[in-house]
Amino acid sequence: MKNFIHRFYHFSNSWTGTIIIVLFVIFFVAQAFVIPSGSMKKTLLIGDHLFVKKFSYGLPTPHLPWLEIPVLPDFNGDGHLISSEGPKRGDIVVFRYPKDPKVHYVKRCVAREDDEILFQDKNLYVHFSEGDDYIKTHYPADKIKTIAGKLWVNNPYKEQFHGIHYDDGVDLFAQMVLHLKANQLAMKPALVAELPMVAGYSNFNAFYAKVEKGHYYMVGDNRDHSNDSRFWGSVPYSLIVGKPWFVYFSWDDDYKIRWNRIGRSVDSLQFDETLF
Repeated sequence: MKNFIHRFYHFSNSWTGTIIIVLFVIFFVAQAFVIPSGSMKKTLLIGDHLFVKKFSYGLPTPHLPWLEIPVLPDFNGDGHLISSEGPKRGDIVVFRYPKDPKVHYVKRCVAREDDEILFQDKNLYVHFSEGDDYIKTHYPADKIKTIAGKLWVNNPYKEQFHGIHYDDGVDLFAQMVLHLKANQLAMKPALVAELPMVAGYSNFNAFYAKVEKGHYYMVGDNRDHSNDSRFWGSVPYSLIVGKPWFVYFSWDDDYKIRWNRIGRSVDSLQFDETLF
């Protein structure tokens, strides 16, 4: 054992050993990630530098850092060397952007396969695939609404994760209509009798989507300032990378260090009411 430790020590101190160890960590354990936009504000802030836990949802096929070129074939056809059931509802997830897999995004998983989503400005309704009994068991009556003969939960994660919020100064519904006209919206317009009409629109008052098999619906906590699944669709398991782990460095736009965030796990940040 001592001989092995001695050899490993000398190997790790060589250039070759250092490169191999670093690549092993990046490929299979953790990878650095910087929050580039405000889509997850207030939970994660621009300038947060964090490590992503690569083994949270199986083990993704390793890619060379920066070049994002896969170094092994996709043996299982799902982008992972070892597969798992994937993200749970409510998880913050790092994944590859479906329109450009070389780019990494971070959002919250709000729905899984076969879940249904209705969006009306400031209201995100989810009908979970487990059905009405599951919804009645897991959510309070004041968050449940009957729509088209089924139960839906309005903003199911908003009270649990305090960073989820809307901007009263933004009319996202109108913006989504513009994206719809430009064929840049993944949701379909819907006329829902149980929801109020939206001023200026008579043919529809909401947007609808159903999550495909093996996919996950990702939405930013900064609900009115997020480019997410509402615009470009759900994310297949093959593009799931991992789960944010902890913040190792953070600074604001003025390059002032946020000491109260450094060393904090992302789980502790999203449940800390003092930060919001």
